[in-house]
Amino acid sequence: MLLVLLTLVWGLNWPVMKLGVTHFPPLSFRAMSMWLGLPVLFIAVRAMKVPLRIERSQWRELGSLTFTNMIVWHVLAVLSVQALSSGRAAILGYTMPVFSALWGVALFGQRLSPRQLLGVAAAAVGVALLLWHELGRMTGRPWAAAGMLVSAAVWALGTQQLRRTRMTAPTLAIVFWMTVITTLVMTVLATALEHDRWHEPSPVVWATIVFNAVLIFGFAQPVWLYLARSLAPVASTLSVMMIPVLGTLSGAWWLDEQLHWQDFAAIALMLVAIASVLWPARPLQASQAA
Repeated sequence: MLLVLLTLVWGLNWPVMKLGVTHFPPLSFRAMSMWLGLPVLFIAVRAMKVPLRIERSQWRELGSLTFTNMIVWHVLAVLSVQALSSGRAAILGYTMPVFSALWGVALFGQRLSPRQLLGVAAAAVGVALLLWHELGRMTGRPWAAAGMLVSAAVWALGTQQLRRTRMTAPTLAIVFWMTVITTLVMTVLATALEHDRWHEPSPVVWATIVFNAVLIFGFAQPVWLYLARSLAPVASTLSVMMIPVLGTLSGAWWLDEQLHWQDFAAIALMLVAIASVLWPARPLQASQAA
């Protein structure tokens, strides 16, 4: 249920975010969304009686996790989506599962099962198919495409690190303080780089900011980080691969972008990728492993 809701909210947010940053400075858009989302997150955490204390000895690791899981992603993604279409940005951003698998093998000695390898391969081919008609249009904006890929690679590393964190605090406490730190960083960057472009947001921009505040920072971001810490890294990353599909479809519907056969083939491959990590093992296999 959490994965379904997360997919819907994050998938639909790509055209929403594109609409917002088209009419408002991107870093300021993100900072305002986070400031409005923090009270929502705080109320939710307190309602669940989650202790917010982080031991002083763990502050450094908290900072490292914040950098790889949130700061790089939110800065580069919101800047890149201003120059790319929402569907294109979503596709590039969700190359993350492929990067996650590579980080796991390269840094953490992770061995991928045949089924996980199938999932990674299906996801990679699906992304390539979704990009089939986009490469020519991205050549004039290589920095934006590169920014999305770098943010995806760093986010993938953060997912691997979060799964292996030694922090003893509850996940929602970690999420809250990560959001606080990222909000402060975004505010400093927005003030330094965009203060001369500030203006009163239009009603449409306010609607996109509120959408991000409540549904992204109040719900989707905490849910994702909870799943990333709870599930195996490959499972948590491949299990959200329908998000770029929904982002592409909703962007096409909203922004009038044309879909091709490659898009529908990619949807089928994304479903294969998800099934490869979420389909339960047969009881016989499970008993033999025990």
